[in-house]
Amino acid sequence: MSYGELIERVKKISNVGHAAGVLRWDQEVMMPEGGTPARSKQLSTLSSVRHDLLTDDRTGELLDAAEPENDDEHAVVREVRREYDRATRVPNELVEEISEATSEAHPVWASAKENDDFDEFAPTLEHLVELRREYADHVNPDVPRYEALFEEFEPYLGLDTAERVLSTLRDELMPLVDDVVASDVSPEPLPSVDEDAQEEVVRDALDVLGYDKEHGRLDVAPHPFSTGTQFDARVTTRYSDDPLDALTSTVHEFGHATYTLGLPRDEYGTPLGEARDLTVHESQSRFWENHVARTRAFWDFFAPRFNEATDEDVTPRRAYEAVNTVEERNPIRVEADELTYHSHILLRFEVERALIEGEIEVDEVPAVWNEKHEEYLGFRPESDAQGALQDIHWSHGSFGYFPTYSLGSALAAQVDAAVRDEIDVDEAVREGGFDGIRGWLRDEIHTHGKRYETDELVRRATGDDLSAEPFLKYAHKKYGEVYSV
Repeated sequence: MSYGELIERVKKISNVGHAAGVLRWDQEVMMPEGGTPARSKQLSTLSSVRHDLLTDDRTGELLDAAEPENDDEHAVVREVRREYDRATRVPNELVEEISEATSEAHPVWASAKENDDFDEFAPTLEHLVELRREYADHVNPDVPRYEALFEEFEPYLGLDTAERVLSTLRDELMPLVDDVVASDVSPEPLPSVDEDAQEEVVRDALDVLGYDKEHGRLDVAPHPFSTGTQFDARVTTRYSDDPLDALTSTVHEFGHATYTLGLPRDEYGTPLGEARDLTVHESQSRFWENHVARTRAFWDFFAPRFNEATDEDVTPRRAYEAVNTVEERNPIRVEADELTYHSHILLRFEVERALIEGEIEVDEVPAVWNEKHEEYLGFRPESDAQGALQDIHWSHGSFGYFPTYSLGSALAAQVDAAVRDEIDVDEAVREGGFDGIRGWLRDEIHTHGKRYETDELVRRATGDDLSAEPFLKYAHKKYGEVYSV
C-alpha cells in the first residue's frame, strides 16, 4: 500500500506544479502588465505548497517503505527519491523567495530589454544570482555552484559531457563557418510579409506537421516557448521582418509540444508521464526545426503552401537556401543558423558560469558578454538588447540551462540518423507524410517518460552514447552542399 500512497502523493505534487505552469504561461502571454504583484504572490504560494508536500516527512516515509515490484516502479522511486533528496536540503523560505523574485523579474527584464537599459535589470539580476548561489549551496554543496544548478536541468549526463560537446563543436564548427563565410555563395533572403500572412503560414505548418489543436494552442510571446502536459501543450511564436524566423521558431516549439503530447496519458502526474529532461526535450524541438523544416524535402512540399499564404512565388531551392543561410553578423541566438548557434551557447555558458561562481559581477556582464561575442562570433552587438538582455532565461532564474541547447542539438542529429535507418525521411517529408516520423519518436522516446536515465534512453533510441560526431557529419555534408565548400 505504501507504493500506491506514494503515487497519490506524487500526483498531488505534480498537479500543483502544473497549475503554477499555467499561471506562468498566462503571465507571459495574456496577463495585463499590472497583474504582476498578485501573480508573484500566487506563484510563490504554489511553489511553497509544492515544496512542503515534497519535503514532508510522510514523503520520506513512503519512499523508505516503498517496495517496487517491477522496473517501472523502480524508476518512479528513483526519480522521486532524487527530487526529494535535493528538495529537503533547501529551506522553504528560500523556495518561496526564489519563486516570488522570478515572477517579479519578468516584467523588469522585458522593460529593460525594450529600453535597451541593462542598468534597469541589473539589481534584479544581482538578487536572482544571490538566490541561486544560495540555492546551489544547499542543494549540492559538494560540487561547484554552477554544476549544482546544471543538474536541475540535466541530472544524468554531467557538466563534463556538456563541456566536452561544447568544446568539440567550437573546435570543429568555427573553421567550417570561416569556409562558408568565405565562399562565393550568397543565398537570397525571402521577401518580408505581413504578420497576418506569417500567422497563416505558421498555423498551416502546425496543421500539416500534426499539431493536436484539441490539446494545444498558438499564441504570441516576446520569447517563444512551449509549456504544458500531455493533455494541454501550448506553443508561442513571434513575428519579425523575416517570415522564416516565425516559421522555424514555431516548428521548434511544435517539437517540444509534440514530445509533451506524446507522453503516456495514463501515467500523468508520475515520472513515467514526464519528459526525461532538457537535453532530450531540446533534441525533439531541434529535430523538427533543423532535420525536418530546414530540409530541401520540406520545402519541396511546403513552398507552394507558403506561396499561397503570402502571395509570393518562392521556389523550393530558394527557400531551402534561405532557411540555411549562415549569417556572419547575427547577434540574436534564436535567429541564429545551425553553425553559429553553438557559439551563442558557448558564450552564455561561460558568462553565466563565471557569474554564478563569483568570477565576475553583474555590472561586468555586458562588457564580458561583448568581449566573448567578438571572440566567438567576430563582432560586438550594437546594444545590450541584442546582447546580454536578449534572453529571458536569467529573469526566470534559469542558470545552467543554456548548455542543454547544444546537447539537444547534438542529440537531434543522432536521433535523425537513427530515424533515417528505418524511415525514408526525405520521401515522407516531401509527400507531407509526418505520421511515421512522429510515431517513431513517440515509440522510441516519448512513451518512456523518465523510465530510463538520459544516457540509457539515448543508447536505446540511437544505439550509441551521446556524441557530437553525428551533428558534425550532418553539418559538414549539408552546408558543404549549400555553400559549395
